[in-house]
Amino acid sequence: MTVNEIIERIGYIRTRANLSARALSLAIGKTESYINRMEQKGFEPSLSVLLEIIEACGSTEEEFFYHDIAKYAADKRTFDFLSTVPEKQQQAIIDLLSPGK
Repeated sequence: MTVNEIIERIGYIRTRANLSARALSLAIGKTESYINRMEQKGFEPSLSVLLEIIEACGSTEEEFFYHDIAKYAADKRTFDFLSTVPEKQQQAIIDLLSPGK
């Protein structure tokens, strides 16, 4: 994941959490201009600040770094369900849904 993709994700989760730049800045102890610079000019936050942002936006590290953040919740529900299914049945489901079989 590139720095620009990380910055885009920050904007995505902030917007999804319905937080203004000011509200996020207050939640993580930074200034509003810090958030604006980061989102508009690609200013890189430290890892600790990134983790604070993720938490303040009600997200998790796993979701934030997932390859398709918009699909994370649905994919996680599917994975959680499939993890309760016995392995033999999992393979049967995979075989059933696999194209070309």
